[in-house]
Amino acid sequence: MLRIAIVGATGAVGRECLALLDGGIVPVEKVVPVGSARSRGRDLRAELGLSLPVAEVVTLDELDPDGLDVAIFSAGAEISAREAERLAAAGVLVVDNSSAFRMRPDVPLVVPQVNPGLLDTRPGTNIVANPNCSTIQLVRVLSPLHRLAGLEDVVVATYQAASGGGVHGLRELTRQSETILEDPKAQGAPGGRFGQPLAFNLVPEIGLQDDTGLTHEERKLVREPRKILGLPGLRLRATAVRVPVFDCHSEAVHVRLREPVTPAALEKALAATDGLRVYPRSQSPSYPMPRTVFATAEDRALVHVGRIRVEPEDDRAAALWVVADNLWVGAVLNALQIVELATGNGWLG
Repeated sequence: MLRIAIVGATGAVGRECLALLDGGIVPVEKVVPVGSARSRGRDLRAELGLSLPVAEVVTLDELDPDGLDVAIFSAGAEISAREAERLAAAGVLVVDNSSAFRMRPDVPLVVPQVNPGLLDTRPGTNIVANPNCSTIQLVRVLSPLHRLAGLEDVVVATYQAASGGGVHGLRELTRQSETILEDPKAQGAPGGRFGQPLAFNLVPEIGLQDDTGLTHEERKLVREPRKILGLPGLRLRATAVRVPVFDCHSEAVHVRLREPVTPAALEKALAATDGLRVYPRSQSPSYPMPRTVFATAEDRALVHVGRIRVEPEDDRAAALWVVADNLWVGAVLNALQIVELATGNGWLG
């Protein structure tokens, strides 16, 4: 039975984490939710209708690492960089959802369906990094393609939902949508959670741009898959776009492979991969969509792949459409599967 702290428990990811723990994904003795001073003392067990043994919300300053087995951080890179190592040094396994530790060579960057062997033994840092939400669904599709025919080149365009901006992002999209529905000429002002107004709009910039024009999100999409797949030389290009969708990230993925493939071979390899749901061309529609993926708990726990095709002029070039719930698959479910894997390997709990 595990004693788990959820740092950022009142946010969008933290709430989903509590809900999944309530479903029994790992055995829990107690849960300590951690939030800001404004949230101190809140009873999330009552607010969310949980059956878990959940304490009242405490602040990070009040969090005592003694008696904790795991701390799941979902409060941003700044807080993780400041506090995660303190808990890790006290013997707590930290699973961090931020970008603070992902590219550190002494911190494993783990997707349990792709590189579970990294957790055969407990990491010396006591920290395991959770990849970027868009990276997770991407590598879960790239991995079987690499096993099938070898990856040579990847081009991905992401279409990322407002829930990637947390509770505030969802509220902002709702308010802006209501404003425009009342006045279609309303433009809105730059700023807010997404840099530009998102309602009825597309924002092709997620995070700050560097000197090359790549955004922070695009840099993560280029670097993280290389580390997870163990392919440091993989050619990968990315464009990240925020779209006015509440939940689920979508990706248009184009790959060039080392060996020729057929659509049937691609479908077979993907369908045989744990945690993927394939939409064959014989099915109508032959593609997933955010609204349908978000409809049930079963679908929210899967990566969905459709529009699977091979270029007519090049049988080593393939394209796919990938959709997954960024809060579950892209964050909390992956984090809890890391905890589940560590427990199954016998070095946690």
